Amino acid sequence: MHKVKFGDIEVTRLVIGGNPFSGFSHQGPERDREMIRYYTVANIKDALRKAEAAGINTFFGRTDRHVRRLTREYWDEGGTIQWFGQTASELCDQLRAIRDAVRDGATGVYVHGGQVDYWYAQQEFDMLRAALDTMRECGVVAGFAGHSLDAHAWIRDNLEPDFQMISYYDPSDRAESPHHVPTVDEKWDDAHRDEMVALAPFVSVDEALPIGCPGWRTANAQEFSLGLVGRHRVPIEGRDLDGGIAPWPAYVGQLCAVR
Repeated sequence: MHKVKFGDIEVTRLVIGGNPFSGFSHQGPERDREMIRYYTVANIKDALRKAEAAGINTFFGRTDRHVRRLTREYWDEGGTIQWFGQTASELCDQLRAIRDAVRDGATGVYVHGGQVDYWYAQQEFDMLRAALDTMRECGVVAGFAGHSLDAHAWIRDNLEPDFQMISYYDPSDRAESPHHVPTVDEKWDDAHRDEMVALAPFVSVDEALPIGCPGWRTANAQEFSLGLVGRHRVPIEGRDLDGGIAPWPAYVGQLCAVR
């Protein structure tokens, strides 16, 4: 499988992420509960093993205590997938969340998209800078996620992270709170996807379409197509996971470009 480099770190252009592992379906509370019931620790480890067998070398997962512990267990049992930790918005101290993830073995860290949206909306730009400084001090690949077009544009123009994880959709507003509130009213607007792609002009709209996942309902694939965006053009390449992983495969993303 083709790879790109984040500094000295090689990352496959197809990666596995963990929103379903933690019950974040973005399709309502009932689907959240289905994912939580399915993704026991044993099933999460099985998904990671299958991802590694398919050639994927990187897991994008939360930095909450549950994921940190199961990742350690997975490594202790012989797993080798590297972990890029997403700070968990429910942890009050995001800078400590970064340090804890690094202590527990994260190769890269990025700030939770809802947290980034919130800090930007509240004009807490110093927190965005402090988060990047902390990641740099820890010596890991540093990034920011986000659903807000304006937040990503500000980061692009004012900071120097290794990557930005762009959500092609902005399903729920985080201006007043960084936390995700499960609802059936989240929105999926193609115009928003087009605006996000325009933010990174080296990615075409056609390239931004979701990767197909066997076993995953087509309508559900939208939120799980991710763009990790940096400064240099790198063609997007990806492939399906043969046979799928589960009724709700952990989201599969596209590495678009890195610095």
